[in-house]
Amino acid sequence: MRTLFLAVILFPISNSMLAQSALPADQADLERARNLLHHGQPEQAIAILKTLATINPPIMGVEHELGTAYYGAGELSEAKVAFAKAIEQDASDQDSVQMEGLVLYRLRQPDAAIPYLERVVHGTTDANADAQTVLGQCFVSMKRYDDARITYARLFNEPPDSGHAYLLLATILRHMDPSEPAAILAQKALDISPGLPQAHLMLGEIALEKSDFEEAARQFEDELRINPDYAPTYEFLGDAYMRMDKLPEAQKALTKAITLDATLSGALLKMGMVLLRRLDLQTAIMYLRHAEQLDPDNFKTHVFLAQAYHRIGYEVGAKLEDSIVNQIHHDRQIHLETEK
Repeated sequence: MRTLFLAVILFPISNSMLAQSALPADQADLERARNLLHHGQPEQAIAILKTLATINPPIMGVEHELGTAYYGAGELSEAKVAFAKAIEQDASDQDSVQMEGLVLYRLRQPDAAIPYLERVVHGTTDANADAQTVLGQCFVSMKRYDDARITYARLFNEPPDSGHAYLLLATILRHMDPSEPAAILAQKALDISPGLPQAHLMLGEIALEKSDFEEAARQFEDELRINPDYAPTYEFLGDAYMRMDKLPEAQKALTKAITLDATLSGALLKMGMVLLRRLDLQTAIMYLRHAEQLDPDNFKTHVFLAQAYHRIGYEVGAKLEDSIVNQIHHDRQIHLETEK
């Protein structure tokens, strides 16, 4: 009896060891696999879980964990099969439903992913934000823009038919680069809410990209009537005026942009470009140097500084700027080649 007592003191049994020893063998293996997953070892967990998955009747939770392990190992096709089995065994397993949708999206099957993600989003009052985001992306991929708008509006707690909801989707589409749908949605947002900030700004940016400078300027001017204190709008307006060769108007707009935000390197660069064209070389150099300090890797800033230095006869500075231009160009070429 004394020997047993000493053994317990010398070799204490942890709570986890006691709990695991009390589990049936299959459940103990499942817990061991979960522990491996928790410690970032999906391959070792898969070996255990594949064996457990052959047992009949099925052990609840095994297919879910197997899907999670395959997902962690980057084996998406196998994860899809495992999560599908988990859902078949337990239709209330919302986590497996969500993961099946996410896996299908990552496998570039957005149409197949949508029903699973909808089950998660519409099945709870406080749906997982990840599920809503991916569902919105699936709808965008399928060009189901109304459904995407409703999904994103729910995520951002906006009324789905509001101007904000239309502008929200327009903003998301702009980052994905389909400018035509974004322009249509931004205009719809303005039709609903004429005083909505940022909508005219977006329409102006799209017009600027299409080289429709008069339309761009008109949209930026409309934006400033709604939101007169937003510095980037003045920068965009100055850019549009400069491209229309309205240099005094461009200088005035860029002055306002820099007054509101002196860290706008783009506005400083454009001011330097405008002043070069207006032959105010020393002032142009001042703005270009400031832009260079804020953004030393901007190719165009060094190009225009070199031009300005050449024109005032400061060849040492011009040569230095030309060498920086050549170095940036060289570094970009190497970067492009390494990406191929």
